[in-house]
Amino acid sequence: MKFNIAVIPGDGIGPEVVEQAKKALNAVAEAYDHIFIYKEAQLGANAIDATGGPLPKETITICKSADAILFGAVGDPKFDNDPSAKIRPEQGLLNLRRELDLYCNVRPVKAYDNLISNSPLKREVIKNADFVIYRELTGGIYFGEKTLSEDKQTAHDVSTYTVKQISRVAHLAFQAAQKRKKKVTLVDKANVLETSRLWRKTVSEIAEDYKDVELEYLFVDNAAMKMILNPTHFDVILTENLFGDMISDVASSLCGSIGLLASSSIGSENGLFEPIHGSYSQAKGKDIANPLASILSAAMMLQYLGLHEEADAIERAVDKSLALGITTQDIKRKMQKSTTTSKVGDFVADYITNQDDSNMNFRNIHMGQSTII
Repeated sequence: MKFNIAVIPGDGIGPEVVEQAKKALNAVAEAYDHIFIYKEAQLGANAIDATGGPLPKETITICKSADAILFGAVGDPKFDNDPSAKIRPEQGLLNLRRELDLYCNVRPVKAYDNLISNSPLKREVIKNADFVIYRELTGGIYFGEKTLSEDKQTAHDVSTYTVKQISRVAHLAFQAAQKRKKKVTLVDKANVLETSRLWRKTVSEIAEDYKDVELEYLFVDNAAMKMILNPTHFDVILTENLFGDMISDVASSLCGSIGLLASSSIGSENGLFEPIHGSYSQAKGKDIANPLASILSAAMMLQYLGLHEEADAIERAVDKSLALGITTQDIKRKMQKSTTTSKVGDFVADYITNQDDSNMNFRNIHMGQSTII
């Protein structure tokens, strides 16, 4: 099968981790007789430098004509440290979500047995934690009206939600729960916010169509606390844009590194797949960034394209890399040597094309040669 993939490397470590995801996809193409045709596009700080804006029209065109979009990261310290900047890299991603109507962000969170010791939480707390966050992505305070008074003493960020925006992501969350442990937790702040009260009313009505799924409500502060104290409590978390952004970063503590968390952003016609770790500009060009979140995002992309066996092959390769300790420095175990971004990508690709051979040559791994013998 042939697929057209829009590739947006983006800023910071984005290009480096996306390159490793492409290695995995190319290995899948070889092993399963597919063709992936990549077309690169600009977004973020690199686009501002090249075109003056964070989202060139050409990027929108490339994304709309693709079967799926593989994205790296967005952001640059020179904009983060300048509160007066009128144009910012992140505007490119927000506007792309709006242009493609990518209304639902899906973020799986899993505690890997081999990495439990990397988490600051106790083993007995996080063992078997496995849940997924469904975050509404095109509404709320991120997309609301923003104003700053003329005297620059008062600012406003308006949060707005419609029943339609809430309903379409809620249905996806309930459908996902039906295939998992049949539980949805709505995370909001309904004791304070009118938008949260609309979320509760709308979601409670939708729950009537999913009698086999349990629905519970948690305030966002309580949910964040429970995620640390008892993460196995959760199955599918449903929440709005701002809260989803926050609690998904809290969730990264469960798996030991934010460099392991992949995500998908889904609309009615398009899908974008990206790691959640951001641009991490301090590591740019050093070949030390963890590429596994980007590689797992590629696996989510294959699921989206209907290539389930191929996605499983990538996930098995990632599991094997973790089991053997072929990892970057952020998740290396004690008394273990870390490896580089590119060598982790090489291992994953090698394993996909040699899945029946688990005799690993560690000397070759660290020399950057073939990992399978």
